[in-house]
Amino acid sequence: MQMSIVVLIISIVLFFVLFFGIGFILNMLLRMSWIMAVIYPFVAIFIIDKVSFIEYFTNSKAAFLDLGHRLGSLATADVLILSSGLAGAIAAGLTIKFLRKNGYQMF
Repeated sequence: MQMSIVVLIISIVLFFVLFFGIGFILNMLLRMSWIMAVIYPFVAIFIIDKVSFIEYFTNSKAAFLDLGHRLGSLATADVLILSSGLAGAIAAGLTIKFLRKNGYQMF
């Protein structure tokens, strides 16, 4: 299925803002600057993969092979959208670090 450039741009901005916001809130509440950047790869795997979480433990080989196949078959637009989510999570960590360095204490 083809994705128009407008949908791609909106999706990139949406993922960046979404994961920036979630990361910012988690960083404020848990006081760990990089929590969302660490959690994001697992979130991306759950977005990409169609295998249930429990299958990674019960049928590991098939689950990881399916994950590798799905990662290899991602379209460029999908990679850009997922990368913008990671960029948002990293930007949230950098923003929290910057704010704490300049004296702002959140919770």
